[in-house]
Amino acid sequence: MRQPTRAAMIIGLILALFIGGTFGFHYIEGLPWFTAFYATLMSVSTTGADPLNGLSPPGRAVSATVILLGICVVSFAIGTLTQAVIELELGTFFGRRRMEKEIAGLRDHIIICGAGRVGRRIAQEVAARGMPLVIIDNEAKRVQWAKSKNIPIIMGDASSEEILKQAHIDQARGLASAVTSDAQNVYIVLTARGLAPKLTIVARASEDDAEKKLLTAGATTVISPYNYAGQRMARTITSPNVHHFIDVALSSFGNGGLNLQIEEVEVSDKCELSGKSLAKADIRQMLGVIILAIRHADGHLLFNPGPEDKISPGDFLIAMGESQKLKELEKLAGCKS
Repeated sequence: MRQPTRAAMIIGLILALFIGGTFGFHYIEGLPWFTAFYATLMSVSTTGADPLNGLSPPGRAVSATVILLGICVVSFAIGTLTQAVIELELGTFFGRRRMEKEIAGLRDHIIICGAGRVGRRIAQEVAARGMPLVIIDNEAKRVQWAKSKNIPIIMGDASSEEILKQAHIDQARGLASAVTSDAQNVYIVLTARGLAPKLTIVARASEDDAEKKLLTAGATTVISPYNYAGQRMARTITSPNVHHFIDVALSSFGNGGLNLQIEEVEVSDKCELSGKSLAKADIRQMLGVIILAIRHADGHLLFNPGPEDKISPGDFLIAMGESQKLKELEKLAGCKS
């Protein structure tokens, strides 16, 4: 039986007990309504109404019945309350253990520091791409959203080494520091970079002078929501069709029914594509995926590669196409035993 149903039953039983007792004392003993209610209250409390009212035998029978029923109702209420507390504690305990186990198994995941509006948006995009993630925040109100989405969360200060180790930063694919304070973001980036020297770290900056500090602290990339919002607004006004296309290509959801995405795909040294030119790989004809650029292992970015350009191990293919086709490209570019 659900807890709300049990609570309603208890309230109903208590009301029925008081109404029945009040009517019984009023009609059998001829007591005024308030005195009859008071006699019922005294009986339910097991004090008994007889010493105050000098009850007749039928009245004593009513009092005894009310006492017995009152004991039963109170016992039921106590049992229900105890069960509710135990279920809540057990649910919290097992829920916490389940989340701890899920966090312990994270590999190649994204760590999001801050569950505010920016952090929630990052989490939505990452989750929509089917990538594992964990959110770190120290305010219970802000992590309720993550709990409702079954996203692993860690309550604590993201600038703490212990908290970042709990998030398995050594196994993470990247970290996004999206708290509202620039100073706190600097501390988070410093700590994260010290624990994971090669980790990709993206940080949020509210003030213009914070970008340099965050880059010095070790951020790979710094993004200002205000500058980005200004660019989007300007692009929407000046080039609305270009803006719409970029949104469709970069967004993981809400793109008007199109399943178009731009992704990066790493090329393994044992895959079928390694060592082939784009013409021989024939990716566009085979999968319907467009290769926009190739980022070589040395960091050089080749935009709009030609048919004769070769795909080498360690390259990243910047590809655009349907999500399912991009997954097929990932399999094709991955290691095969």
